[in-house]
Amino acid sequence: MKVSKKIINLETESAFTVLARANKLISEGKNIINLGIGQPDFPTPINIQEAAIKAIRDGKHGYTPSNGILELREAVSEHIFNEYNVEKNPEEILITPGGKPTIFYSSLILGGERNEIIYPDPGFPIYRSMINYSGAKGVPLYLSEEDNFEINLGKLEQLINNKTSLIIINNPNNPTGSFMNKNKIDKLVAMLEKYPEVYILSDEIYSKIIFNDSQMPSLLNYDTLIDRLIVLEGWSKTFCMTGWRLGWSVWPKKLYEFANKLCVNDHSCPNSISQYAGIEALKGSQESINNIKAEFHKRKNFIHSKLNELANISCFEPGGAFYAFPNISKSGLSGNKYADIALEEKSVALVPGTSFGDSAENFVRISYANSMENLEKAIYRLSTI
Repeated sequence: MKVSKKIINLETESAFTVLARANKLISEGKNIINLGIGQPDFPTPINIQEAAIKAIRDGKHGYTPSNGILELREAVSEHIFNEYNVEKNPEEILITPGGKPTIFYSSLILGGERNEIIYPDPGFPIYRSMINYSGAKGVPLYLSEEDNFEINLGKLEQLINNKTSLIIINNPNNPTGSFMNKNKIDKLVAMLEKYPEVYILSDEIYSKIIFNDSQMPSLLNYDTLIDRLIVLEGWSKTFCMTGWRLGWSVWPKKLYEFANKLCVNDHSCPNSISQYAGIEALKGSQESINNIKAEFHKRKNFIHSKLNELANISCFEPGGAFYAFPNISKSGLSGNKYADIALEEKSVALVPGTSFGDSAENFVRISYANSMENLEKAIYRLSTI
């Protein structure tokens, strides 16, 4: 077959592969505890569901503008102002079917064979996949356990050269759960100011799931970056809306129309019903969201404590998201082998660290987006590996 080399080289997201394996075992009667998929285990809040039902009944069934309905972009603009005291014109905001299109479009616009794109390793696997698809050279920025998986500024600066077109930053980080506070982000921005031709993609999808009363230091707050900053955000994680496929992003004016053209060519427009649900999510009651965040904090404390009690595991304390990234090297197993044993013999689904980059062979990712009861059972099962 005359198949494009780009398609052949396109990678995947291993969490979905693990999910498929886990579901197959469940269908065979196995009692699998799934700590693999990065999906909140809570239902979408009722007020958001009701807004979607009303949109259906009100006949909101047709195409919308490719960049999203104005009411939703205005709601996002208001949300940004309320959270960060930053004014953003709705014409700089793009509504997309989830967060991945923003990664895809950033890579296509700023990729190409003459460019290099720096991305975190370990990091969300779609970064590397989309960079490679674009034709650009992917340059991994290795995050180390010694640095609590935060960005080492010296390592990052050594990677920047005249071919660097884009740097991808993810805070809080998937898969590690690491979180860089404002003091560290201030230093990062000061370094980035020395390279005004390089664009920044700031993946802030976990911005509301941060622990210990910390505040999110969004890159939207830094005026020196604003003309070359793309911010990825959305509803999936914060509002438990993974299946609604709804994300938002902020783009520099000089790139906005390129991204919007890609929307037209790719998906025409976001799902109309989900957009009306998204308005309610941002403007309606936040009580259930605050309760969910508190529950994640409780689970984080439990999973961090209990993992470090196991003989063959050590785990640094996550600062955000809903992931732990334990080091399993004391077991004598690779992350891939450990995850296989956990699933096939202990009925616990995990994702091996190498799913997130070449540097993470001795790690696995644990999603604690599951009930406390299941987390307790999972820890007991893992204690026998």
